[in-house]
Amino acid sequence: MGVSSTNPHWVLTLSCPDRPGIVHAVAGVLAEHGGNITESQQFGDPVSGLFFMRVQVESGASREELEAALAPVAAEFTMTWHLDLVGRRVRTLVMVSKAAHCLVDLLYRERSQNMPIDVVGVVGNHRDLEDMATFYGKPFHHVPVSAATKPASEAELLRLVEELDVEVVVLARYMQILSDDLCRKLEGRIINIHHSFLPSFKGAQPYRQAHDRGVKIIGATSHYVTGDLDEGPIIEQDVERVDHSRAVEDLVAIGEDVERRTLARAVRWHAEHRVLLDGHRTVVFR
Repeated sequence: MGVSSTNPHWVLTLSCPDRPGIVHAVAGVLAEHGGNITESQQFGDPVSGLFFMRVQVESGASREELEAALAPVAAEFTMTWHLDLVGRRVRTLVMVSKAAHCLVDLLYRERSQNMPIDVVGVVGNHRDLEDMATFYGKPFHHVPVSAATKPASEAELLRLVEELDVEVVVLARYMQILSDDLCRKLEGRIINIHHSFLPSFKGAQPYRQAHDRGVKIIGATSHYVTGDLDEGPIIEQDVERVDHSRAVEDLVAIGEDVERRTLARAVRWHAEHRVLLDGHRTVVFR
């Protein structure tokens, strides 16, 4: 007989050096605690030699009981692991500049499409989107940035992250470069979105540059932020084909649409604990 659906539903993610017996050991511990596995995905990377696993399980055991039972297995296999409730809303801070499309999309999906995030604040280096944040009932924090104030601005950001108990920071077309120090402090906790014309079309008006060159594909990339500009581990990418008939304005609209859906998938997968780091790459269990 299956476990009652009234029991807590847990999600376990792990990575460790690949060797025989990992799945058996994990499944055995879960079974011993009344666990009914409802979803299980795994991947062994032959290049890095690492094994990755994501398991959803219904169990009447408490977090403390499961963590205590899993700890010896984790130690035996040298695991990096995490246990959480399925569907728990991840405390999220969204950072913006002037473009609204990604912020609006995330706030809409949080409210209307059950994206498991709790946007606890919006940080803007301009005030352009303050009204939008207010419309959705989100606190807006104006943190202007200049060359002279950048250290103080980043200190304020870290203060907000700590004060609001933020778990993930989303750069929703935030047009400022973060320092290496900040990236290190929030490693694996900052998600960015940008168009995929880089490195060909840098700087201002990339869509006009792309139009002038007659591009045939418009894309977007969402990735974790590292000290290497726009080179962090990629979570999701998407593209749309275009042709000579498209005006610059069309390319911008298409690009914004690709950006928002690409970022939304990356944020959802992160919040659902479907993304595991594999060096400079990611393993995404969709």
